[in-house]
Amino acid sequence: MTNPFREDLVSRSRPEPCTVVIFGATGDLTHRKLVPAIYNLAIDGELPPGVKILGFARREKSDAEFRKGLEELNRKVSRSGHDEAIWSTFQESIHYHQSEFTDADGYQRLAERLDAIDRERGGKGNRLFYIASAPEFFDDILTQLKTAGLNKAKDGCWARVIVEKPFGTDLKTAQHLNQVVNRTFQEKDTYRIDHYLGKETAQNLMVLRFANAIFEPLWNSRYIDQVQITCSENLGMEGGRGGYYDKSGALRDMVQNHLLQLLSLVAMEPPTDLSADGVRDEKVKVIRSLRQWDTPEKVAANVIRAQYAAGHVDGKPVPGYREEDRVDPESMTESYVALRLMIDTWRWSGVPFYIRMGKQLPKKATEISVHFKAPPGVLFNALSGGVPGGNVLVIRIQPDEGISLRMVSKIPGTSLRLEPVKMDFHYATSFGKSSPEAYERLLLDAMAGDATLFARRDEVEEAWRFIDHIEHAWHQSNNPPPMASYVAGTWGPKEADELVQADGHVWRRL
Repeated sequence: MTNPFREDLVSRSRPEPCTVVIFGATGDLTHRKLVPAIYNLAIDGELPPGVKILGFARREKSDAEFRKGLEELNRKVSRSGHDEAIWSTFQESIHYHQSEFTDADGYQRLAERLDAIDRERGGKGNRLFYIASAPEFFDDILTQLKTAGLNKAKDGCWARVIVEKPFGTDLKTAQHLNQVVNRTFQEKDTYRIDHYLGKETAQNLMVLRFANAIFEPLWNSRYIDQVQITCSENLGMEGGRGGYYDKSGALRDMVQNHLLQLLSLVAMEPPTDLSADGVRDEKVKVIRSLRQWDTPEKVAANVIRAQYAAGHVDGKPVPGYREEDRVDPESMTESYVALRLMIDTWRWSGVPFYIRMGKQLPKKATEISVHFKAPPGVLFNALSGGVPGGNVLVIRIQPDEGISLRMVSKIPGTSLRLEPVKMDFHYATSFGKSSPEAYERLLLDAMAGDATLFARRDEVEEAWRFIDHIEHAWHQSNNPPPMASYVAGTWGPKEADELVQADGHVWRRL
């Protein structure tokens, strides 16, 4: 008997031919991520035939000039390498459209050009608008798309929009942007992108939890002692990034979106099905269940902010955060943040979730570690040192995607000595090929109309609601918590260590 649920899973993964219009096409994201992602999909045979790319930006460029710039960077960053023959064919589908983001005439000309592409392709008028411009142009682009009628799909076709982060800078701006988006596109056609959710290991979290009977029965406060989520970066403000970062900071740049999304995947209840809304319904419940740190006192007790001082990373001297280019010498923007979070649900009552994110740390890595409670030690109490640590399940998001499980084993020999050992799984070695880049999966899903890995409106707003309390305590209260400091190249401030030590825990060493 045919399983209709299985047929649904297969059918919704089929992308359709479309024209991808990229706003902000001369920017770094387009050159380093988006076009190489589409190229790699073509290399792997995943890209639907007839897909066109139309770059929209303000600079004067010809199609040939635009293609040349894309080719130069594709040679350097493409996951699959650069094949001259394939690129030669692929680049014929790339075009450039010059216009100011606020110029109504430019959007009318865009509409005419898209109609011409549709006729060339055979009448299939699917459009995927990707807003990769600077955030201050989001409103203008969406409004102009609506004015030009480009938000309305032709009969039998679709029009969708992908919006890059940052999706607002606080709850108020996020709500405003949501209103603008929803006046232009329906929610089902709106894709708020978070590239962390496109990473293979993040996608595998639900499979790990719900397809393996050895984990789900233990995935609760009875067996889990704590959960840690770490995002470590060994870079600072290179490439002129200080101007943007000093207006954002670690909390808004990474925690509000990427790390709270990972948290929701770890902590969510089993969804009713694998549909986009089935999964996202459960994720948003997690964010709503976060205990609110809504006073300066609660923020001071549960959140640590810090800036790096001059030090050494990878053996090279680096300046302190306030000495970086385009950073205010008196800046109160955090380059590091550590949080203790509590999820007030039946499953997670009493289990602390620790999140830390920092710049100029010793290495680049993102991982989730689930620390299980120690078993009763009565059998091994007499041994020197007792049982060496508990079971830890580590989900590595980047750069070496995989999963490991630490357990305790007896050392071979005549005496009873215990030592932790590790079972380790690597995607690249286990499956014989590297994982696709996050943008490859996300672009393909958007072409297929599958929003599972994209943030819904209520997810974004609930995350900002939580973050705003902390930002308010830092920047608008009469008694703001202090700014800590750490030396570049170390694992953060001592205050972050004290945060977890107060619960009897320590940060896992990556």
